Formats: sequence, structure tokens, C-alpha cells
Amino acid sequence: MTLARKKLDRRGMAVDFDDIKREIQTWVDERLDHRMLFNRRDVLVSVFKKLNEPVFLMSGNPTAENIAKVIFEAAAALKLPVVRVKVWETPKSWASYGPPG
Repeated sequence: MTLARKKLDRRGMAVDFDDIKREIQTWVDERLDHRMLFNRRDVLVSVFKKLNEPVFLMSGNPTAENIAKVIFEAAAALKLPVVRVKVWETPKSWASYGPPG
């Protein structure tokens, strides 16, 4: 995740890593970690829900790009000064999302 501010805080930081971990890592752990990610229109959603499996529903397909977008939007909603989110599929393959424009 890339964060940026025009001015640093009183400690000389854009955002303290502890604040990032507390905010966005908690969000990821509670909503995405150990869950099946589905497009909300996927026919398997009802099957997994009936089995009481933990799911996270997305408006699009659960691609690395869309996962990065979901995390970006969550970070922005948490008032973090997020510029870009990068999600790795493998050590050499990743996708990122930043605001349009």
C-alpha cells in the first residue's frame, strides 16, 4: 500500500505503521482473510452460504485488480491517505489499483 500526505504529522510521518496495521490490517483480517471471495452473482455463493462457509462478496470477479480496489476503497473509507494498493498473486506477478485519473 502506498500512502502519501502533503505534510508530515508531528512525528515526521505520513502515517505510523502501527496505525496502518491497526486500521487496514484489521479490516483485511476481519473481512478477507480465510474467506472465499466471490462475485456476488456467482452461482456458488448460495452453496457456500448454506454450508456456513465464510464468504466475501464483491461486485466484480475476485481478480487481484478488484481485490486491490476493494482494499483501496476500505483504506480510503478509514481516512488513510492511500494512493495505491498492490496485491501480489506470486512473487513476480502483481496488480495495483489507484484512484482514476
